[in-house]
Amino acid sequence: MLIIEGWLRLGPGEFAKLKGAASTMVAVTRTEAGCIHYAFAQDIDEPDLIRISEKWEGQAALDAHFASPHMASFNQAMSGLAQLGADIRLYSAEELRKLI
Repeated sequence: MLIIEGWLRLGPGEFAKLKGAASTMVAVTRTEAGCIHYAFAQDIDEPDLIRISEKWEGQAALDAHFASPHMASFNQAMSGLAQLGADIRLYSAEELRKLI
């Protein structure tokens, strides 16, 4: 399993411009083969800070996601926005153990 976690900070007021494209991206991505979990969350204290959380069955599923038309559309929507920073990391999870 692959896990992606991170954040993306947009310029003031930019998240409002991206919200529709982000909602579409999440909804369509959740239907993809190999997608276990996919979510964007707007930070409570910083409305232009987006938290990103993803889980994928493997590299092939993630590669297909990156090559999808909805990813291209989302990247196009992102291209016109002020991006102030990002830290998004990919982790390989070898073992899954339920804690609660």
